[in-house]
Amino acid sequence: MLVHRWDPFVETRRRDRLFNRLWSLPAIQGGPQHWSAPIDVVREGDEVVIKASLPGVAPEDIEVTVEDGVLSIRCETSSDSEEDNTRYLLRERRSGRFGRRLRLPDYVDAEKAEPKYENGVVTISFPKLESKRPKRLEVKTA
Repeated sequence: MLVHRWDPFVETRRRDRLFNRLWSLPAIQGGPQHWSAPIDVVREGDEVVIKASLPGVAPEDIEVTVEDGVLSIRCETSSDSEEDNTRYLLRERRSGRFGRRLRLPDYVDAEKAEPKYENGVVTISFPKLESKRPKRLEVKTA
């Protein structure tokens, strides 16, 4: 019998890719450029750690919320040049509103989340709920 490990983030990644493709269409954008922050999700021991790359964003401009089991990371950056007559020859640095939403697994404790910001990366650590941690049961003899 083949055992397949369930990954709770598979459907989220598929939905995010589809949403990002649709959102990148010019007719839908209608204004400043919107984009999604790239993230990594890893399990480190009894914690789930989420890292989001937010280059050039001040820590006070980052909004991290957890509501109904969904983590939201949002921020907005402004362009260096606010003039309309600026003509870029090459522009790869992004500006505007961006963020990411991600459903959290039910075994993490959102109340004890620890967000940190360092070198353009937001790291949010979610410890595993005590009730979901494995317990060693002692076997007694009669």
